[in-house]
Amino acid sequence: MNGGTGPDPEELLGLARGGSGPALGQLLELYRNYLALLARLQIGRRLQGKVDAADLVQDTFVEAHRHFREFRGTTEGEIVAWLRQILAGLLGNLVRRYLGTQRRDVRLERKLVDELDRSSRALDQNLAVPQSTPSQWAARREQAVLLVDAMARLPDDYREVIILHDFEGQTFPDVARRMGRTVDSVKNIWARALAQLRRSTLSHRVRT
Repeated sequence: MNGGTGPDPEELLGLARGGSGPALGQLLELYRNYLALLARLQIGRRLQGKVDAADLVQDTFVEAHRHFREFRGTTEGEIVAWLRQILAGLLGNLVRRYLGTQRRDVRLERKLVDELDRSSRALDQNLAVPQSTPSQWAARREQAVLLVDAMARLPDDYREVIILHDFEGQTFPDVARRMGRTVDSVKNIWARALAQLRRSTLSHRVRT
């Protein structure tokens, strides 16, 4: 499908526009890890313990299938932004349900969209990966999406330390208490996790 190691989102988009249900499903699957992380961060801030991130991502995919004919974008960046908007709308519904406000609040939905956008940008800013010489295919991909996929390949405790410290903003002592480890252990895991993440990302760019 391309010269790299994975499917080309824009080629899948073209196939999906042509009526290919499998292509649309494959396209959306590219963003499962990415959306799950964004959902987890929002659930932690607003809906702790009330919603499962995986269920929220699945609902996002259902809505994307339902409204795909309305999508007019042509690039991966536009696909990702559209999926974040759908996720924000679903989050807004859940906030109203669990926090007792029934009326739709457009300001809340806009705020959620903004927060999801900031979380996405923070992926690149918080975990900046040294640049190699990316191929044309890798350069076209959304780097935040590739980074979350690289995080998904880390050992569970490595990934958890990065999420808790770099994205949920917890201190090392807080992370240590959460994970039942010493502060020094958590710091060592964090340093190894970042090193492995960067190696993984650079290796992916070189291969592609």
